[in-house]
Amino acid sequence: MVDRVSARDTDWDGVRLHVVTGKGGTGKTTVAAALALALAAGGRKVLLVEVEGRQGIAQLFDCPPLPYGERRVAVAPDGGDVYALAVDTEEALLEYLEMFYSLKRAGKAMTKLGIVDFVTTIAPGLRDVILTGKTSESVRRRKKDGSFIYDAVVMDAPPTGRITKFLNVNDEVSGLAKVGPVRNHADTVMKVVRSPETAVHFVTLLEEMPVQETMDGVRELTEVGLPVGGVIVNMEHQPVLSEDDLAAAAAGALDTDGILRGVKAAGLEHDAESIAAVLAAEAGEHARRTALQRREKERLESVDRPRYTLPMLSDGMDLAGLYDLAAALRAQGAA
Repeated sequence: MVDRVSARDTDWDGVRLHVVTGKGGTGKTTVAAALALALAAGGRKVLLVEVEGRQGIAQLFDCPPLPYGERRVAVAPDGGDVYALAVDTEEALLEYLEMFYSLKRAGKAMTKLGIVDFVTTIAPGLRDVILTGKTSESVRRRKKDGSFIYDAVVMDAPPTGRITKFLNVNDEVSGLAKVGPVRNHADTVMKVVRSPETAVHFVTLLEEMPVQETMDGVRELTEVGLPVGGVIVNMEHQPVLSEDDLAAAAAGALDTDGILRGVKAAGLEHDAESIAAVLAAEAGEHARRTALQRREKERLESVDRPRYTLPMLSDGMDLAGLYDLAAALRAQGAA
Protein backbone atom coordinates (compact mmCIF):
# COMPACT_ATOMS: atom_id res chain seq x y z
CA MET A 1 0.00 0.00 0.00
CA VAL A 2 1.25 3.48 -0.84
CA ASP A 3 2.32 5.82 1.94
CA ARG A 4 0.67 9.07 0.94
CA VAL A 5 2.63 11.93 2.41
CA SER A 6 1.00 14.33 -0.01
CA ALA A 7 -2.49 15.78 0.23
CA ARG A 8 -3.09 15.45 -3.51
CA ASP A 9 -5.80 13.04 -4.62
CA THR A 10 -3.71 11.91 -7.59
CA ASP A 11 0.04 11.95 -7.11
CA TRP A 12 1.00 12.39 -10.76
CA ASP A 13 -2.11 14.01 -12.19
CA GLY A 14 -1.24 15.79 -15.43
CA VAL A 15 2.34 14.48 -15.59
CA ARG A 16 3.39 13.52 -19.12
CA LEU A 17 7.17 13.17 -18.70
CA HIS A 18 8.24 10.72 -15.99
CA VAL A 19 11.99 10.78 -15.38
CA VAL A 20 13.20 7.73 -13.44
CA THR A 21 16.53 7.85 -11.65
CA GLY A 22 18.24 5.93 -8.86
CA LYS A 23 21.59 4.78 -7.58
CA GLY A 24 23.20 2.04 -9.67
CA GLY A 25 21.92 -1.38 -8.67
CA THR A 26 18.53 -0.20 -7.41
CA GLY A 27 16.71 -1.46 -10.52
CA LYS A 28 15.77 1.90 -12.02
CA THR A 29 15.53 0.51 -15.57
CA THR A 30 13.21 -2.25 -14.37
CA VAL A 31 11.06 0.26 -12.49
CA ALA A 32 10.97 2.60 -15.51
CA ALA A 33 9.75 -0.27 -17.69
CA ALA A 34 7.14 -1.31 -15.12
CA LEU A 35 5.97 2.30 -14.83
CA ALA A 36 5.60 2.55 -18.62
CA LEU A 37 3.41 -0.58 -18.58
CA ALA A 38 1.35 0.81 -15.70
CA LEU A 39 0.82 4.14 -17.45
CA ALA A 40 -0.17 2.46 -20.73
CA ALA A 41 -2.82 0.23 -19.15
CA GLY A 42 -6.35 0.93 -20.26
CA GLY A 43 -5.63 1.89 -23.85
CA ARG A 44 -2.96 4.57 -23.57
CA LYS A 45 0.18 4.94 -25.65
CA VAL A 46 3.45 5.40 -23.76
CA LEU A 47 7.03 5.87 -24.92
CA LEU A 48 9.88 4.43 -22.83
CA VAL A 49 13.20 6.18 -23.56
CA GLU A 50 16.67 4.91 -22.73
CA VAL A 51 19.54 7.42 -22.83
CA GLU A 52 22.54 5.48 -21.52
CA GLY A 53 23.13 3.13 -24.46
CA ARG A 54 22.97 -0.09 -22.42
CA GLN A 55 20.02 -1.70 -24.27
CA GLY A 56 18.55 -2.57 -20.88
CA ILE A 57 14.99 -2.07 -22.15
CA ALA A 58 15.45 -4.63 -24.91
CA GLN A 59 16.70 -7.18 -22.39
CA LEU A 60 13.75 -6.60 -20.07
CA PHE A 61 11.17 -7.00 -22.83
CA ASP A 62 13.08 -9.91 -24.38
CA CYS A 63 13.35 -8.29 -27.80
CA PRO A 64 16.24 -7.54 -30.22
CA PRO A 65 18.43 -4.48 -29.52
CA LEU A 66 16.48 -1.30 -30.16
CA PRO A 67 17.35 0.79 -33.21
CA TYR A 68 17.37 4.56 -33.18
CA GLY A 69 13.66 4.63 -33.77
CA GLU A 70 10.49 4.08 -31.80
CA ARG A 71 9.35 0.47 -31.70
CA ARG A 72 6.43 -1.19 -29.93
CA VAL A 73 7.76 -3.58 -27.30
CA ALA A 74 4.71 -4.52 -25.21
CA VAL A 75 0.95 -4.50 -24.94
CA ALA A 76 -0.22 -3.19 -21.58
CA PRO A 77 -2.97 -4.71 -19.42
CA ASP A 78 -6.49 -3.83 -20.64
CA GLY A 79 -5.07 -2.55 -23.92
CA GLY A 80 -2.54 0.16 -24.52
CA ASP A 81 0.91 0.05 -26.05
CA VAL A 82 4.43 0.63 -24.81
CA TYR A 83 6.88 1.89 -27.41
CA ALA A 84 10.59 2.13 -26.71
CA LEU A 85 13.45 4.26 -28.00
CA ALA A 86 17.16 3.85 -27.30
CA VAL A 87 18.65 7.28 -27.97
CA ASP A 88 21.96 7.00 -29.77
CA THR A 89 24.08 10.09 -29.09
CA GLU A 90 25.70 10.10 -32.51
CA GLU A 91 22.43 9.72 -34.42
CA ALA A 92 20.77 12.32 -32.22
CA LEU A 93 23.64 14.76 -32.86
CA LEU A 94 23.33 14.25 -36.62
CA GLU A 95 19.58 14.84 -36.35
CA TYR A 96 20.29 17.97 -34.34
CA LEU A 97 22.79 19.28 -36.90
CA GLU A 98 20.35 18.70 -39.74
CA MET A 99 17.46 20.33 -37.88
CA PHE A 100 19.27 23.48 -36.79
CA TYR A 101 22.22 23.84 -39.15
CA SER A 102 21.27 21.79 -42.27
CA LEU A 103 24.54 19.90 -41.84
CA LYS A 104 23.49 16.26 -42.10
CA ARG A 105 25.98 15.36 -44.83
CA ALA A 106 28.73 17.22 -43.10
CA GLY A 107 27.68 15.56 -39.87
CA LYS A 108 28.13 12.09 -41.35
CA ALA A 109 31.57 13.09 -42.52
CA MET A 110 32.31 14.34 -39.02
CA THR A 111 31.52 10.94 -37.54
CA LYS A 112 34.14 9.34 -39.77
CA LEU A 113 36.68 11.81 -38.49
CA GLY A 114 35.71 11.22 -34.88
CA ILE A 115 34.66 14.82 -34.45
CA VAL A 116 31.33 13.82 -32.91
CA ASP A 117 33.18 12.19 -30.01
CA PHE A 118 35.45 15.22 -29.81
CA VAL A 119 32.52 17.66 -29.65
CA THR A 120 30.64 15.73 -26.96
CA THR A 121 33.87 15.31 -24.96
CA ILE A 122 34.87 18.96 -24.88
CA ALA A 123 31.26 20.08 -24.46
CA PRO A 124 29.53 17.37 -22.40
CA GLY A 125 26.68 19.77 -21.71
CA LEU A 126 25.79 19.60 -25.41
CA ARG A 127 25.44 15.83 -25.13
CA ASP A 128 22.91 16.18 -22.31
CA VAL A 129 21.00 18.84 -24.24
CA ILE A 130 20.76 16.46 -27.19
CA LEU A 131 19.61 13.50 -25.08
CA THR A 132 17.06 15.43 -23.04
CA GLY A 133 16.01 17.31 -26.15
CA LYS A 134 15.11 14.12 -27.98
CA THR A 135 12.96 13.05 -25.05
CA SER A 136 11.25 16.42 -24.63
CA GLU A 137 10.49 16.46 -28.35
CA SER A 138 8.64 13.17 -27.90
CA VAL A 139 6.61 14.76 -25.10
CA ARG A 140 5.64 17.74 -27.28
CA ARG A 141 4.97 15.86 -30.53
CA ARG A 142 1.37 16.05 -31.75
CA LYS A 143 -0.86 14.45 -34.36
CA LYS A 144 -2.49 16.42 -37.15
CA ASP A 145 -5.62 16.86 -35.03
CA GLY A 146 -3.57 18.54 -32.30
CA SER A 147 -3.64 15.67 -29.81
CA PHE A 148 -0.40 14.28 -28.42
CA ILE A 149 1.24 11.27 -30.07
CA TYR A 150 2.05 9.81 -26.66
CA ASP A 151 -0.08 10.01 -23.56
CA ALA A 152 3.08 9.82 -21.47
CA VAL A 153 6.84 9.47 -21.87
CA VAL A 154 9.04 7.61 -19.37
CA MET A 155 12.77 8.28 -19.39
CA ASP A 156 15.21 5.76 -17.94
CA ALA A 157 17.59 8.50 -16.87
CA PRO A 158 21.20 8.55 -15.59
CA PRO A 159 21.90 7.61 -11.95
CA THR A 160 21.01 9.86 -9.03
CA GLY A 161 24.50 11.30 -8.69
CA ARG A 162 24.26 12.83 -12.18
CA ILE A 163 20.56 13.56 -12.54
CA THR A 164 20.55 17.24 -11.50
CA LYS A 165 23.37 18.12 -13.88
CA PHE A 166 21.78 16.04 -16.65
CA LEU A 167 18.39 17.72 -16.42
CA ASN A 168 19.51 21.26 -15.64
CA VAL A 169 20.73 21.79 -19.19
CA ASN A 170 20.51 25.59 -19.11
CA ASP A 171 23.40 25.70 -16.66
CA GLU A 172 25.27 23.13 -18.72
CA VAL A 173 25.14 25.20 -21.92
CA SER A 174 25.68 28.59 -20.29
CA GLY A 175 29.35 28.42 -21.12
CA LEU A 176 28.71 27.17 -24.65
CA ALA A 177 26.16 29.57 -26.03
CA LYS A 178 24.35 32.71 -24.90
CA VAL A 179 22.23 32.96 -28.05
CA GLY A 180 21.53 30.91 -31.16
CA PRO A 181 20.17 27.41 -31.84
CA VAL A 182 21.96 25.69 -28.94
CA ARG A 183 20.61 28.19 -26.42
CA ASN A 184 17.13 28.15 -27.96
CA HIS A 185 17.09 24.37 -27.92
CA ALA A 186 18.17 24.30 -24.27
CA ASP A 187 15.46 26.82 -23.37
CA THR A 188 12.83 24.66 -25.08
CA VAL A 189 14.03 21.58 -23.20
CA MET A 190 13.91 23.42 -19.88
CA LYS A 191 10.34 24.57 -20.49
CA VAL A 192 9.34 20.90 -20.58
CA VAL A 193 11.60 19.76 -17.74
CA ARG A 194 10.52 22.52 -15.35
CA SER A 195 6.82 22.31 -16.18
CA PRO A 196 4.12 20.69 -14.00
CA GLU A 197 3.91 18.02 -16.71
CA THR A 198 7.28 16.60 -15.60
CA ALA A 199 8.13 14.58 -12.49
CA VAL A 200 11.46 13.04 -11.48
CA HIS A 201 10.99 9.79 -9.57
CA PHE A 202 13.69 8.25 -7.39
CA VAL A 203 14.17 4.49 -7.16
CA THR A 204 15.84 3.23 -4.00
CA LEU A 205 16.49 0.12 -1.97
CA LEU A 206 16.02 0.14 1.79
CA GLU A 207 19.77 0.33 2.28
CA GLU A 208 21.90 3.15 3.66
CA MET A 209 23.67 4.38 0.52
CA PRO A 210 20.72 4.29 -1.91
CA VAL A 211 18.47 6.02 0.65
CA GLN A 212 21.11 8.70 1.30
CA GLU A 213 21.56 9.32 -2.43
CA THR A 214 17.80 9.58 -2.82
CA MET A 215 17.54 12.12 -0.03
CA ASP A 216 20.46 14.11 -1.46
CA GLY A 217 19.00 13.94 -4.97
CA VAL A 218 15.58 15.15 -3.87
CA ARG A 219 17.20 18.06 -2.05
CA GLU A 220 19.40 19.01 -5.02
CA LEU A 221 16.54 18.94 -7.51
CA THR A 222 14.38 21.00 -5.17
CA GLU A 223 17.14 23.59 -4.74
CA VAL A 224 17.40 24.18 -8.51
CA GLY A 225 13.64 24.20 -8.99
CA LEU A 226 13.23 20.88 -10.81
CA PRO A 227 10.01 18.90 -10.16
CA VAL A 228 10.31 15.89 -7.84
CA GLY A 229 7.75 13.11 -8.20
CA GLY A 230 7.63 10.03 -6.01
CA VAL A 231 10.08 7.76 -4.20
CA ILE A 232 9.80 4.14 -5.31
CA VAL A 233 11.19 1.60 -2.86
CA ASN A 234 12.23 -1.42 -4.91
CA MET A 235 12.79 -5.04 -3.85
CA GLU A 236 11.48 -4.76 -0.31
CA HIS A 237 11.86 -7.99 1.67
CA GLN A 238 8.74 -8.83 3.64
CA PRO A 239 9.26 -10.22 7.18
CA VAL A 240 8.49 -13.94 7.46
CA LEU A 241 8.96 -14.16 11.24
CA SER A 242 6.77 -12.84 14.03
CA GLU A 243 7.89 -9.77 15.97
CA ASP A 244 8.89 -11.94 18.93
CA ASP A 245 10.94 -14.27 16.72
CA LEU A 246 12.58 -11.32 14.96
CA ALA A 247 13.63 -9.89 18.31
CA ALA A 248 14.95 -13.24 19.49
CA ALA A 249 16.82 -13.86 16.22
CA ALA A 250 18.42 -10.41 16.35
CA ALA A 251 19.60 -11.10 19.90
CA GLY A 252 20.83 -14.58 19.03
CA ALA A 253 18.30 -16.03 21.46
CA LEU A 254 16.16 -18.21 19.19
CA ASP A 255 14.84 -21.50 20.53
CA THR A 256 17.37 -23.65 18.72
CA ASP A 257 15.98 -26.77 20.37
CA GLY A 258 12.59 -25.93 18.89
CA ILE A 259 14.17 -25.46 15.45
CA LEU A 260 15.90 -28.81 15.79
CA ARG A 261 12.63 -30.52 16.73
CA GLY A 262 10.96 -28.93 13.72
CA VAL A 263 13.71 -30.14 11.39
CA LYS A 264 13.36 -33.68 12.68
CA ALA A 265 9.56 -33.51 12.47
CA ALA A 266 9.96 -32.62 8.79
CA GLY A 267 11.75 -35.92 8.28
CA LEU A 268 15.24 -34.44 7.99
CA GLU A 269 16.82 -36.66 10.61
CA HIS A 270 20.13 -36.91 8.77
CA ASP A 271 22.42 -34.01 9.76
CA ALA A 272 19.50 -32.34 11.55
CA GLU A 273 21.73 -30.33 13.87
CA SER A 274 23.65 -28.76 10.97
CA ILE A 275 20.42 -27.90 9.19
CA ALA A 276 19.02 -26.33 12.36
CA ALA A 277 22.18 -24.25 12.80
CA VAL A 278 21.94 -22.96 9.23
CA LEU A 279 18.27 -22.06 9.72
CA ALA A 280 19.08 -20.20 12.95
CA ALA A 281 21.82 -18.24 11.15
CA GLU A 282 19.42 -17.42 8.30
CA ALA A 283 16.86 -16.22 10.84
CA GLY A 284 19.45 -13.94 12.39
CA GLU A 285 20.35 -12.48 8.98
CA HIS A 286 16.67 -12.02 8.17
CA ALA A 287 16.17 -10.17 11.46
CA ARG A 288 19.11 -7.85 10.74
CA ARG A 289 17.85 -7.12 7.22
CA THR A 290 14.36 -6.40 8.53
CA ALA A 291 15.76 -4.01 11.15
CA LEU A 292 17.85 -2.26 8.47
CA GLN A 293 14.83 -1.84 6.20
CA ARG A 294 12.78 -0.37 9.01
CA ARG A 295 15.53 2.06 9.91
CA GLU A 296 15.93 3.24 6.32
CA LYS A 297 12.17 3.50 5.88
CA GLU A 298 12.10 5.83 8.89
CA ARG A 299 14.80 7.97 7.28
CA LEU A 300 12.66 8.25 4.15
CA GLU A 301 9.87 9.72 6.25
CA SER A 302 11.77 13.00 6.04
CA VAL A 303 11.25 13.09 2.26
CA ASP A 304 7.93 14.85 1.76
CA ARG A 305 6.98 13.01 -1.40
CA PRO A 306 4.60 10.13 -2.22
CA ARG A 307 6.23 6.76 -1.61
CA TYR A 308 5.56 3.46 -3.37
CA THR A 309 6.81 -0.02 -2.56
CA LEU A 310 7.66 -2.85 -4.93
CA PRO A 311 8.31 -6.35 -3.58
CA MET A 312 11.27 -8.61 -4.07
CA LEU A 313 10.13 -11.11 -6.71
CA SER A 314 10.87 -14.61 -5.47
CA ASP A 315 11.15 -16.03 -8.99
CA GLY A 316 13.52 -13.33 -10.24
CA MET A 317 12.91 -10.75 -12.93
CA ASP A 318 11.36 -11.78 -16.24
CA LEU A 319 8.62 -10.37 -18.46
CA ALA A 320 5.89 -11.79 -16.22
CA GLY A 321 7.56 -10.16 -13.23
CA LEU A 322 7.58 -6.84 -15.05
CA TYR A 323 3.81 -7.04 -15.46
CA ASP A 324 3.50 -7.92 -11.75
CA LEU A 325 5.45 -4.78 -10.82
CA ALA A 326 3.29 -2.69 -13.15
CA ALA A 327 0.19 -4.07 -11.43
CA ALA A 328 1.68 -3.22 -8.04
CA LEU A 329 2.30 0.38 -9.12
CA ARG A 330 -1.24 0.71 -10.43
CA ALA A 331 -2.66 -0.75 -7.24
CA GLN A 332 -0.86 1.96 -5.31
CA GLY A 333 -2.21 4.75 -7.49
CA ALA A 334 1.08 5.40 -9.26
CA ALA A 335 -0.40 5.70 -12.72
